Parts: sequence; C-alpha cells; structure tokens
Amino acid sequence: MVESIEKISGQSMDIELSEKEKLKSVFPQCFNDGKLDIDKLLNLCGEYIDNDFEKYKFEWKGKSNCYKIAGKRSTGTLRPCKDESVNFDTTKNLYIEGDNLEVLKLLQNAYFRKVKMIYIDPPYNTGNDFVYEDDFADPMAKYKEITQQTTKSNPETMGRFHTNWLNMMYPRLRLASNLLRDDGVIFISIDDNEIDNLKKLCNEVFGEENFVAQLIWERAYSPKNDAKYISNSHDYVLMYSKSIERFKIGRLPRTEEANARYSNPDNDPRGVWKSTDMSVKTFSESGNYPITTPSGNIVYPPAGRCWSLSKASFDEKLKDNRISFGADGNGAPRLKTFLSELKYDGMAPTSILFYKEVGHSQEGRQELKKLFNDKGYFDGPKPVRLLTRLLTLANLKDDDIIVDFFSGSATTAHAVMKWNSEHDTNLKFIMVQLPEKCDEKSDAYKDGYKTICDIGEKRIELAGKELTENSTNQLSLEKKQPLDIGFRVFKLDTSNLAKWDSTPTEDEEELQTRFLGMADTVKVGRTPEDLVYEVMLKLGIPLDYKVIPIKINDKEAFAIGEDCLVLVCTDKGESGISGDDIRLMCDEYTPAKIVTSEEAFADDSALSNAYYILKDKDIEMEIL
Repeated sequence: MVESIEKISGQSMDIELSEKEKLKSVFPQCFNDGKLDIDKLLNLCGEYIDNDFEKYKFEWKGKSNCYKIAGKRSTGTLRPCKDESVNFDTTKNLYIEGDNLEVLKLLQNAYFRKVKMIYIDPPYNTGNDFVYEDDFADPMAKYKEITQQTTKSNPETMGRFHTNWLNMMYPRLRLASNLLRDDGVIFISIDDNEIDNLKKLCNEVFGEENFVAQLIWERAYSPKNDAKYISNSHDYVLMYSKSIERFKIGRLPRTEEANARYSNPDNDPRGVWKSTDMSVKTFSESGNYPITTPSGNIVYPPAGRCWSLSKASFDEKLKDNRISFGADGNGAPRLKTFLSELKYDGMAPTSILFYKEVGHSQEGRQELKKLFNDKGYFDGPKPVRLLTRLLTLANLKDDDIIVDFFSGSATTAHAVMKWNSEHDTNLKFIMVQLPEKCDEKSDAYKDGYKTICDIGEKRIELAGKELTENSTNQLSLEKKQPLDIGFRVFKLDTSNLAKWDSTPTEDEEELQTRFLGMADTVKVGRTPEDLVYEVMLKLGIPLDYKVIPIKINDKEAFAIGEDCLVLVCTDKGESGISGDDIRLMCDEYTPAKIVTSEEAFADDSALSNAYYILKDKDIEMEIL
C-alpha cells in the first residue's frame, strides 16, 4: 500500500487533541515533550499559583471523570433508517435514536460551531427520573445494555442523588457547547431540585459572563390545593450564550396594548410619541438649572435629582419640539419618545414567561392528545408556544440549525416546523432521544409505541401533516418555498468497519467467524449506505447532504452532495477497482475526495496506480 494515502479513523473527532493544537499554536512555549505546562500558561496570563486551597470551587465526586468521558472518542456510528423516516431523500431534518452522549461526540466533526440554538429538557432529578452512569471503558456496550431494559430511577436514598445527575449532565453540556456558533444560544428547562447546581454547571461550561437570563415559566394555570406547603406553579429556563458579545437577542412583536401608550396630541409630523421623565437620581450640577414652562412657570428638578440633559442639550431639543410640558403647557418638562425612532424593532422580552403568552403544561398535553386521538402519553410535555418564544429569543435566520438532545415528546421539532410555516423560513432541527422502552402497561405501548422514540417520530409526522393540511395562515398559503415536514431517522450503533475482536475465546467456530469477518473492511450485515453515512460523520459532512447512488463501470458507488463533494466506492465489482475506474470517477464526477478500501482494488499495483492518477489530478484519496 502507498504509505502516504490517508486512512479514515474509525473514531469520532479527537476533541482533546483539537483543543490542544489550538493552544499550542498560540502558546508553543507552554508545551514540553507534547505536554502542557499549566503553571507556565497561567504565569503568561498573569495568573500565579498561590496554593490557596480555600478558594471557591464547584466540586462533586466524579467530576474529574466527566472530563475523561467527554473527551473519550466514540467508536460508534449512526445508521440511516429510511423505512422509519419521512421524505428521507429531500428533508434537512434529523431524528437520531441513541444515547445523546455518544451522539454528541459523533456530531462534533460535522456540526462543530454550526448550531444556532440548543434547547433541552433534561430529567429534572425528582427521584423517579432516568439517570444512568456513563461507562468510560465501553460506552457502546453500556448503551446496548441500557436499551434492553426498562428505565431506572435515581432515588435520594442512593446517597448520590445530585452527584449522579451532575455526572450525567456535565459531559453532555461540554460537548454541546462545541456545537454552538459564536452567536449561538442554549436554553435548558429545569425545576427547583437542580436549578442551583445547573447554573453553577453552566457557569463553568459556558462561562459566567455568557449568562443571559434565568427565565421563569408559569407552567401551571391553577394552584394545587393538596400541596403540603406551597403549590409550585413555575419552572425555570436557563439561557446562556456562546459569546455574549456576539449574541443578539430576538425581540418580541409589539402588541396593541404597548402601541396604545403612544399618541400624537400635538400632531407632530414625526408620528405618535409618549413622554418620559426628564429627571434622574444621579445628581449633577450641570443638570441642576431652572426651566420656564410655556405658561411662564419656573420649575426645578425634584429634590435630590437633576435633569438628564445639560442646558444646551435641553435648549436644542426644545427648539426641535422634543420636549412636552403636558396638555396645559404648565407641567414639568418630559422627553418625547417617538415610536418611529425607537432604537430596536419590537419589544424587549421579560424574564417571566406567563402562561397566557407561552402556554402551560396542560396545554402541551392537550396538543399531544389532539394529534394522538385523545391520548396524551407524556406527563407535562412542553407547549409549542413556549418553544416558539425561545425560538424568537434565539433570533433565528433562514437555514439555522436547532438541536434538542433530550427530545422527549418532540415539541421542539413541532415548534420549528410551525415556525417555518408561519415565517417562510427553512430552519432545520436535529432531535436526539434515547430509545427508552415504554411501560408495557401504558397506553402508548398498547397502541403500538414500544419506545419514546416511536412516539416522538409519530408526533413529528402527525404535526407535519396538520401544518400542511389545516393551516389557514395567509403567509403559509403564499409560501415561496415548500414546508419541510420530513426527517431522516438515524440509529446509534457500533461502527460499520470491521475490527479484530480480541476477547479471549477457546471456541474454534467463533475464531473462524472472526477471521472471516476480518476479510472485509465492512461488517457483515451492514449496507453500503450505512458505510457512506459513517464516512460523512468522520469527514465532517452534515447528515442532511444528498447521497446519490452512481455506477462506475460494473461497480456501485455513491456521490455525497449534488456537486459530488466526496465519492465513495468500496465495491470490487468483478475484478476490483482499476485505473480506468479511477479515471472515470475523476472525469465524470470530479470529486474533491475519493474514499475507498484497500481490498476493493484488484491488487497493490492497481492501488498504487490509483494514487498517482489522483495525485496528478489533485484529488485526495482516503482508505477505510
């Protein structure tokens, strides 16, 4: 084999190596024999080790292991499931079944700093929620084990009630932060049980300076009279930006009530206005002067206050008719604020999300029942209006990506499709959900929904049909682009690439099976499409790219992207890939890169010949 041909790694992006290389490019002097000298780095930044063991730190048992878990590369892949998808060939949306920790690792290459908004509604850690320990040694084996059993609770009697929850959340948030764009934002729903810990966690992962708000959602529309102490009527939504300097919040549409505060009693040609107080608390001699009203009265600032304008500035605004003295011209001076001159479009959002504006949990349940023949299936799902408000705050633009890696009832996907139908946009969603088994006694299970994923996928399908069939929104009727109500389903699984199983065994038949399995690059039972999507993940190509089957003489191949960004061919055909095949690939499709396998070539000579042909045409080749 030609030594300079690159081989595609069977693992996900090496996040730790990537971060280390970034650091090394800026501070090469802080590395000795490839290892970071943290003391030297701190000294360069003006931070000096003082061995102060009493400084504030947020610690818990297992935190150090969280770093290792987040940094451990995944050996899994995502396999496409066309039969369970909707409009697989045309949709830009994704629904991924799998442990979100492994899925987030697999998405790093293709979606690194490409996501505009993340929303998650993680387990609230009430003692009955599903919280399992991640396995550092073999996460894929742990995932297989988890999906074969019913969910487990995290009772307070375990003694590590908060610890287990933190160990579950921390690595996922670290990986999620990598996906956010510099102007991106994350929203996290939570209740009183973990709000304090979650905020500390987010301060560490996203940076305290990037905290935007702790929103309070009025989730209940009536008190519970059987409450032992206080009837809890709210939850929280924590909001953090990736970079507070780059993030620009979306503002709310102006309401009739807000506009009613503006009028134009003096027929000012600049339009409607309202008056605002011209005095301020901060006392300044330059703002402490008498003002003569049109009726001849002399007024001074209220006691302990001063005018917000200097005398010169006041005179200028008075001349420009920007000062009001009331209807009778005898009142204290006030500034005229014109609606047409407001600095921002729309209204500033508030930290309280009233259910009258964004819905309550019962509304979320009713939305599900409407789709599922009066069956709710979930307790307290989030209402679409709540997610719509968060989409507004995220300040989304066409083609932005929204991720929810605790998808649950798939309200986020529903809200995104509804937003697109009303705003003529093409927002794209990526939903991730662990395929937790439904209780066999539940209505969902009896109705044929074996896992939460089954319900979520069906909810998206039904909501999409409802949006296209029943919409009366005028903008939807005049849409310039078709509404994307589809989604590609992918399922987490072990890699499609065969590798030697070194597990000790004395079974000769098992050994023979292993040897036979190593004869091919791809595992037995995996399809060519399985392999293509794994290649996409490894090369950092988004999973919504088109995959087009093509024919290269007698061999099956695939073009990734309509412009054939990458061509994948591992089919041997009758006699293996030849130089003529390689030339045809180049001349007909002109890919930037060709991915194949060593065994697909007729012999080593054919492989070497292919290498030099591609080198001459400036096309890369990678081997599986």
